[in-house]
Amino acid sequence: MKKQSFFLLVAATVFLTVNVLSQDLALKGGTVLTITQGVIPNGTVLIRNGKIAAFGKDITIPPGVRVIDCNGKFIMPGIIDSHTHIALSSGDINEMTDPVTPQVWMKEALYTEDHRILTTLAGGVTTVKTMHGSANVIGGVNVTIKLKYNALPEEMIVKGVRHQLKMALGENPKRFYGQEKGKMPMTRMGNAYVMRQAFVQAKEYIAHWDEYEKRRKTGDNNLRLPKKDLKMETLKLVLEKKLTIDCHTYRADEIVWVINFCKEFGLDLLQLSHCVDGYKVADIMAEAGVSFGGWVDWWGFKEEAYDGCPYGFKIMFDAGVNIVINSDSADEGRHLFRNAAKVLKYNDIPEEEVLRMITLNPARSLELEDRIGSIEVGKDGDIAVFEKHPLDSTTKCLMTIIEGKIYFDYAKHSVQREGGSHE
Repeated sequence: MKKQSFFLLVAATVFLTVNVLSQDLALKGGTVLTITQGVIPNGTVLIRNGKIAAFGKDITIPPGVRVIDCNGKFIMPGIIDSHTHIALSSGDINEMTDPVTPQVWMKEALYTEDHRILTTLAGGVTTVKTMHGSANVIGGVNVTIKLKYNALPEEMIVKGVRHQLKMALGENPKRFYGQEKGKMPMTRMGNAYVMRQAFVQAKEYIAHWDEYEKRRKTGDNNLRLPKKDLKMETLKLVLEKKLTIDCHTYRADEIVWVINFCKEFGLDLLQLSHCVDGYKVADIMAEAGVSFGGWVDWWGFKEEAYDGCPYGFKIMFDAGVNIVINSDSADEGRHLFRNAAKVLKYNDIPEEEVLRMITLNPARSLELEDRIGSIEVGKDGDIAVFEKHPLDSTTKCLMTIIEGKIYFDYAKHSVQREGGSHE
């Protein structure tokens, strides 16, 4: 029995490993939307060993490489969602036990069988940052993953990238702690105090350990080893710039406040999520190099979201803000290309720049622009194939490919194909 169980375990491990191996693939004959190097009609994208090996017209396809006919279709880089909560069980998103919980890491709770991975793949999405919720002023450490459904967690996690600590201002921490639990923070002043106090303590923690190491090296035999504090250890990584920050904030005053706060403590703030007031302070965000992360037409659902404005995208674009369209939704992730199309309805922004908002721009906010977000030689073979132009409201994703492996194929996975009543 033990021997049988061992072989079953080995078989399962081999299956999961093979499932995520890079593959060779050629997508031939489609309109290639490279994002950075123009549009190539009747082009080919060649993927070897999981990387883009060549693209353009008249590409030589080596023998043995699988060829997919994309004639009449559109080929673009895999879409990137830099704010979602998929690949986690619903009860594992918010550690609502304290307003400061940097010691929890979302990678510890990855649920690779989450069906929402599949539905998100159906929208051409290949990479996401799955996040701690917004209950806490300082939440957990987010994790960036490739949507390799049912793979081992370590195969999904993107290696060699700084992960981001989730922080939150505004109504959510006030409600969860002040209104519901009768403890700080109950106000925006309380939010600010809790955030500042945590980083003051972290700097004191670092200084204490530095003093210990300094005295140890001098041969002081009367030293007591300081106690490790996992909260402080994570904040230490942020202060050392080994982790970056994504902060949930809506209002313009809080956007300016958190930018100044991060300057005060020398923290790398990369994205502001739910940033509906971003257009009001676009010049300040652009100067700080902070990405706008948000939606096109979600506003008015609570007090701090009243001033959302879809025309604000043009203001932020003209100011030079790195604009990123997020989902923050189990369902909206598969509609990011449609949400990007809405930008064209309200704003005079070129199509190629709008496509950047779901490809290269989020790659930049994740510090992954050298690996994903555009079709360039040497980048990961993460591709989405669409029936029509991805900004056409009547299009659909036909195929989603990660590192040369097909993870979604409309011809095989469509409910309609199986006799269902919807797609």
